[in-house]
Amino acid sequence: MMLSPPKAGTTRVSALIMPLIVFLTLILASAALTIYGEMAGPARRTVVYVFKPLTILLIIGLAASLPAEPGGYRLAITLGLALSLAGDVFLMLPGDRFVAGLAAFLLTHLAYLAAFTIEAPFAAVPAAFVLFAIAEAPILFVTWPRLQRRLRLPVLVYAAVLGAMAAQALTQALLNPILPAIAAAVGAALFVVSDSTLVYNRFVRPFRLSPLLVLSTYYAAQILIALSVLP
Repeated sequence: MMLSPPKAGTTRVSALIMPLIVFLTLILASAALTIYGEMAGPARRTVVYVFKPLTILLIIGLAASLPAEPGGYRLAITLGLALSLAGDVFLMLPGDRFVAGLAAFLLTHLAYLAAFTIEAPFAAVPAAFVLFAIAEAPILFVTWPRLQRRLRLPVLVYAAVLGAMAAQALTQALLNPILPAIAAAVGAALFVVSDSTLVYNRFVRPFRLSPLLVLSTYYAAQILIALSVLP
């Protein structure tokens, strides 16, 4: 009895699964080492310098290796990830490069916002924008009195763009509830959580577990947004 050859669909799934497993394993290992280095403090800064950029480079590799629909979506997501890499480098280096990091991540969210408007008209679901405005209001209210005057406008602009990016990702998922769009929406929401935790730790009240909370939600966000390039 002759065995029938594997179906094309099965072969294609197998070709997708193996690289996905490899990339996710490497990303999670690199992210864990980054978190360890941040939690360990100055004595382990070399670990951070190596694995923090490496983690985002691996996520860029993940996004680039996945099959995607023709068009600009993957390009915009990859550009956003590259800008995130620049932001990570600014924030991890010695000295206060907070504004430079903020600018890099502002451009990141603009790139993601552009991606999320490819399949869904901007602000087609106004309630999503109201939801994220309400979600961001408490952290802005608590942080505002503690911000230096020179940082108030940049932080406000950043918060507005971050909220718009997350709201547009939710809009995309509501209008077209497929798994990649849902992954983007969850990832964008986790980005809001990560950045809110970072701002609270930096400007309101530092706490010991902040690197764990900030980076775990940040890397989960970036992985999910990278996975959203899948057709």
